[in-house]
Amino acid sequence: MKKDATQETIKAVPFKDALSERYLAYALSTITARSLPDVRDGLKPVHRRLLYAMLQLRLDPDSGYKKCARVVGDVIGKYHPHGDVAVYDTLVRLAQTFAVRYPLVDGQGNFGSVDGDNAAAMRYTEARLTEMAMALLEGIESDTVDFRPTYDGEDQEPIVLPSSVPNLLANGSEGIAVGMATSIPPHNIGELCEGLLMLLKKPSASVAELLTVIPGPDFPTGGIIAETSTAIRNAYETGRGSIRVRARWEKENLSHGLYQIVITEIPYQVPKSRLIEQIAELFRNKKLPLLGNIRDESAETIRVVLEPKSRTVDPDMLMESLFKVTDLQTRFGVNLNVLTAKGIPQVLNLKQILEAFLEHRFEVLYRRSRFRLSKIADRLEVLGGLLVAYLNIDEVIRIIREEDEPKPVMMKKWKLTDRQVEAILNMRLRSLRKLEEIEIKKEQASLLDEQEQLQKILDDEKEARKVIRGEIKDVQKRFGADDALGRRRTEFTEAPAAVEISIEAFIEKEPITIVYSKMGWIRAFKGHFDTMDDLKFKEGDELSCMIKARTTDKVLFFASNGRFYTLTGDRLPRGKGFGEPLRLMIDLPNEDDIVEMHVFEGGRKMLLASDQGKGFLVEEDSVVASTRNGKQILSLPEGSRAVACRVVQDEDMVAVIGANRKLLAFPLFQMPTMNKGQGVQLMKLKDARMSDAKVFKREEGLSWLIGDRVRTEADITPWLGDRASQGKLPPVGFPRSNRFG
Repeated sequence: MKKDATQETIKAVPFKDALSERYLAYALSTITARSLPDVRDGLKPVHRRLLYAMLQLRLDPDSGYKKCARVVGDVIGKYHPHGDVAVYDTLVRLAQTFAVRYPLVDGQGNFGSVDGDNAAAMRYTEARLTEMAMALLEGIESDTVDFRPTYDGEDQEPIVLPSSVPNLLANGSEGIAVGMATSIPPHNIGELCEGLLMLLKKPSASVAELLTVIPGPDFPTGGIIAETSTAIRNAYETGRGSIRVRARWEKENLSHGLYQIVITEIPYQVPKSRLIEQIAELFRNKKLPLLGNIRDESAETIRVVLEPKSRTVDPDMLMESLFKVTDLQTRFGVNLNVLTAKGIPQVLNLKQILEAFLEHRFEVLYRRSRFRLSKIADRLEVLGGLLVAYLNIDEVIRIIREEDEPKPVMMKKWKLTDRQVEAILNMRLRSLRKLEEIEIKKEQASLLDEQEQLQKILDDEKEARKVIRGEIKDVQKRFGADDALGRRRTEFTEAPAAVEISIEAFIEKEPITIVYSKMGWIRAFKGHFDTMDDLKFKEGDELSCMIKARTTDKVLFFASNGRFYTLTGDRLPRGKGFGEPLRLMIDLPNEDDIVEMHVFEGGRKMLLASDQGKGFLVEEDSVVASTRNGKQILSLPEGSRAVACRVVQDEDMVAVIGANRKLLAFPLFQMPTMNKGQGVQLMKLKDARMSDAKVFKREEGLSWLIGDRVRTEADITPWLGDRASQGKLPPVGFPRSNRFG
């Protein structure tokens, strides 16, 4: 039985090997033919094919525009056998002044906007090449680069463009391949040319030296680079890093002390409409408390207006709060991953990229010179034959008239080549005038001079360097001038320090008096008051405590469960009616009460004590809570409660009293400072609980409150002892509540 032909070609291959082989082929194709730019011209294949196709269509800057649909059709029909959307998107991006630092396509029609709007369909838009694109293609007809067959073998396409401008760094590039990516920011051509000239003069120049003339990226949308010089240097030395970019803003003063902030430039690749939506969403969710309003007044230029919540808001603080949570500040990742001249993907540093470009320029110069020399040799050969004809014009005419085959006769008589004789035979009669002979001699002399100069370039590297230097200076003059295109757009500033946005920045600072009742209702009155005789409470309720504060202050509440709770003054209900229950603002269990309330100042210590007779000193800064649930500081065994929280300033003594009517005073230095826990024994208790604790100065005596009067015991010697002692009965007249008041 005869085998089927297809069966003979089928080979059994392990699935793993087949998958690996095919995936590797796909990965290499993606890396080399789609995602990574060439270090020499800075282009990916689709960009290169697009520009070459437009050149073939004669869409130079001096010609008229052609429909983009025509351009896209030629590209996908001749060079790039992929979808028209990919090609048109590439064309659109190369024409967008906000996306490309030096546009390569001059577009006519709707090519999108910085808002993120899409371009019109390709049938509605027109395009032609820019001067920058022509600089990339300059000399492509002079055998300066290699060509390869197109995908169908019917035409030829360039492997790389001659590129007289350092396009890779000038326009940057981004792409994601398989297992690798590239992200190269755009730069200023004038500065890049300075760097190239430095390398030509001093090949050993370091990256740090190059950064003196190439300070960093220059984005088409401007903005401000707020990064340390060290971070920028590391990025360019290693080829990897990130650079912080901020929006440019200015303060506009209004009447009556008001002001507004105007954003005139936004970070690169941030759509303006999305940015405004982001800010507006955060504003609606009350995550931007310093911001009062936002509106977009942009026309041809960007103008986004931010209004502060109040005139007291610091503009720098407002912008810092926005930079932290919005795309007004972004990070541009630097990954200088490119295809080298050998087609190998590699992460290069700044110097290596510039060196690769210079090597390419030398190669282009040598190939162009050799191509021109061959053309000059051909022309000199022809001119030599013509001059022979002019010197022997009568004999030439006779041979042509009398000989059946004049060509071999003339070749033999004057030792001419075939091409020379062909030129003589094709010469017009009008060219026989004397003036034409003079012109030929002038052309011959000029070509001989040019031939000599070109040969010098090929023989002497110094001469070649001189030519390259002149070309770079010409590029710098054309594209790096101090005009709208060449002028640096992105400025530099110091890297921002870590700014802690304090509560004072969000709230207008006003004096308030906080009133807390025994039933747990709280309210704040505007202003500071020592007494408030007209205070009203719910039936059966009365004043517990009253303190002076400001709306920007943090108020600490110490509860009987040993937890600290924190609220800011602006969050307290204003003094209308009876206020609000404090339990609605913090997660205070129903069985617990507030023991003490005071304004946070920071840097102080506090004495905490439980009814078990234990306690310790704690730093005030460590008790501030950030959630409704508070912060557990004093640990309490089951059934125990916190009874005291006293602020320590310059006091040197501690007084404690128990329910057993025993009073003890001991030096403050016997108290340990702890972060949390039960603490140490303050006094010895037998079948009793501790009622209260207090700090005081010994020289001022021990004071307590009886009704509205303060009584002081100057001599506390009878009650002095060491911590954890039993204590003695208090002085006569001490309150039966066993509290200091």
